[in-house]
Amino acid sequence: MASNSHGTLFRFTTWGESHGAAIGVVIDGCPPLIELSETDIQPWLDKRKPGQSRFTTQRQEEDKVKILSGVFEGKTTGAPISLIIENTDQRSKDYSDIQDKFRPGHADYTYQVKYGIRDYRGGGRSSARETACRVAAGAVARKILGDKIQVRGAVVQIGAHKINRSQFDFAEVHNNPLFCPDAYAVPAWENYLDDIRKNGSSIGAIIEITASGVPAGWGEPIYDKMDSEIARALMSINAVKGVEIGAGFASASLTGEENADEMRMENNKPVFLSNHAGGVLGGISTGQDIVARFAVKPTSSILSPRKTVNKAGQEVDITTKGRHDPCVGIRAVPVGEAMVACVLADLFLRQRSICPDK
Repeated sequence: MASNSHGTLFRFTTWGESHGAAIGVVIDGCPPLIELSETDIQPWLDKRKPGQSRFTTQRQEEDKVKILSGVFEGKTTGAPISLIIENTDQRSKDYSDIQDKFRPGHADYTYQVKYGIRDYRGGGRSSARETACRVAAGAVARKILGDKIQVRGAVVQIGAHKINRSQFDFAEVHNNPLFCPDAYAVPAWENYLDDIRKNGSSIGAIIEITASGVPAGWGEPIYDKMDSEIARALMSINAVKGVEIGAGFASASLTGEENADEMRMENNKPVFLSNHAGGVLGGISTGQDIVARFAVKPTSSILSPRKTVNKAGQEVDITTKGRHDPCVGIRAVPVGEAMVACVLADLFLRQRSICPDK
């Protein structure tokens, strides 16, 4: 199985399966002499781990990370950094009834067709369990970027229910289990998700990621544009079906006058009067906030019987048991943050290699 790695100069490779002994990530390209310990990584994993509220899967994983290599006396050495996270709460028996059936919306059928074999226990490699490795890599990326660059995420829509943009406050994201930046929307969202959960169904969500403090000039102008790298990274997350940068699809309804991010001078520096471009022009950062949103589909594992086929080609019905997120988009917030942080760390190192004085 190829394509388990991401990045150019800051490059990470994830490994492991949902119901295997452990999952992990190997990070290559991290500069030396950066202070790094498990305590720098664990808080980000704690944001993503399951079982923290009734709105996520009740699988109980501590997601305790252990550094195996690449760090000596509390500092990175420049060698590959290897991280491991043990799986401790697998319930593989939950999947025994469906081992020969293809779950609609899952990768069961495509994995079987491609490889002739698949790990049916929780989806194996295709499980969102793999995203814990991305979050760990993102924690290292944040150390490379430093404190001046902030990467923050929030759920801005669940199902058809959107936040009120005038109430947007990143501080509120940490005050509720839904990563919602609008405190007034939380009660309605909770009631809505309770109904979804009790009905054994699921719902999708839209997550917004904002990166502040990114200097102007990062990114490549043609095939490795900053926005295309971010879009690729976010699109690689499990269950993501759409990505937009800045105004995104809404820009199609804007006139040229409305869409133009006009400029003026302030303190002898150019400033933008709007940010429809999402902080990227021609693939290169403008110095404004980088803004990206991604859409996460409803969790495919639901209790309602669905029509499918099995490995023998027979038409059957399927009901997915086990512990699943009624809205997988909630725990996608720290994953999206991590992927954007990894892209920025990679582009920072590439920028430093081309223009070391900037």
